[in-house]
Amino acid sequence: MASRRASMRLAILGAGPGGLCMGIRLKQAGFERFEILEKAEGVGGTWYHNRYPGCACDVPAHLYSFSFEIKRDWSRPFAGQPEILAYLEQCAQKYGLLPHCRFGDAVCRARWEEGRAQWVLETASGRTTTADVVVSAIGMFNEIAIPDIPGLESFAGTQFHSGRWKADHDVGGETVGVIGSAASAVQLVPEIVKRARRIHLFQRTANWVGPREDQPYTAAQLERFRSDPDAAPALRRKIFDSLGGPGTFARLRAEREAAARANLAQVRDPEVRARLLPDHPWGCKRPLFSNDYYPAFNRPNLELVTDAIERITPTGVVTCDGRERRLDTMILATGFAATRFLSAIDVVGRGGLPIAEAWKEGARAYKGVTTSGFPNLFMLYGPNTNSDSIISLIEYEADHVLRQIERMVREGLAWIDVKPGSMAAYNDEIQRDIAAIAPWQAGCTDYYRGPDGRIVTQWPRSMRALEEALADLDEEAYETGR
Repeated sequence: MASRRASMRLAILGAGPGGLCMGIRLKQAGFERFEILEKAEGVGGTWYHNRYPGCACDVPAHLYSFSFEIKRDWSRPFAGQPEILAYLEQCAQKYGLLPHCRFGDAVCRARWEEGRAQWVLETASGRTTTADVVVSAIGMFNEIAIPDIPGLESFAGTQFHSGRWKADHDVGGETVGVIGSAASAVQLVPEIVKRARRIHLFQRTANWVGPREDQPYTAAQLERFRSDPDAAPALRRKIFDSLGGPGTFARLRAEREAAARANLAQVRDPEVRARLLPDHPWGCKRPLFSNDYYPAFNRPNLELVTDAIERITPTGVVTCDGRERRLDTMILATGFAATRFLSAIDVVGRGGLPIAEAWKEGARAYKGVTTSGFPNLFMLYGPNTNSDSIISLIEYEADHVLRQIERMVREGLAWIDVKPGSMAAYNDEIQRDIAAIAPWQAGCTDYYRGPDGRIVTQWPRSMRALEEALADLDEEAYETGR
């Protein structure tokens, strides 16, 4: 068994929180022959790529660190991108993961070789490597979504996506168009409106934006977190216990919607306020939180545009009323192709089946971590695992994947693959639970749904329920080979 552990080759796709957690767990279990393949030039995943002004987490910071590496000195209740990235870099350094990382070379293709029971991975540089087991940690927010707007490529000014922010570009004194009004726009617009000459925010759908308690911690509070070994863990437990999954937010919907309405009341112009009021119930789409977004509309240099975009010209944006707003810079705050998951890569499984074909009606997985027909391939932050704190969920998933790998070593298995029936029965069960979450059935268009209309991103239960679901090996759910 020791020789099998020493010889097993493993590949982790992505060096974000999931990839780092998986790498740490592998090292702790004695696995050393693994690579972490990352397209970026450093660790961090979404926190490496998303560097727009105001970028921050919407999960309380004390729950947004690994349970085995609790950060005690977060500067504020909701941490910003630089602080989160620094934490992840520190984890990679402390746990010896950097020698395992291969940066700047994205995996573009993965092919299962039946005869060898191995995965062959091809990278953008042309490099080829093999692995006995592959763990995908590319998650949901890997591939940016570019809107299908006529003329988009014709714009002659500066254009970039919020998820690929041009750090060397200064919007000071410019006229800027921001297309999209969801999570990233809610954070970046209040920041860039302070520097730009004028901003036109193009909103297709209004979103609920609630307030959040985010006063920076005082020096006394930080000293207590550092000096009292129980202070940070106690706050972490309190936050964890307060997050009960979708069932909790459904019960609190009226309260949260009322808080968002009170937040919206800060907008002084009644006509603008009316156009910022959503026409769907709170929780139907991803709830957003900001203390700065609505007050930004009281500035004279921010215009809310709700007329539909007809086309992009070399000089600006034309809306359906025929008006063109001329721009110096266009920012696409249009999110990510969140429902693609691993199909963002060309993955080919048993019998030459592409994962894009297997998922043509929408992504499916068993307990969010493995898909039938793709042996020895596991996912972190896979289908139907999005919930309160992804860091906690990633830990549960990584521990489950490690147990599956340990089983392969212990039993001398060459491959393991979830049975189609097991996966189908599990997904039917999850979809029944999803159907009971009333806000998700209110007819919103969102990033939750696959081509067949199923919600493929969200976990309908509590974090603790996912931990319990992943606690077992579920040996009867898998077929194996030696």
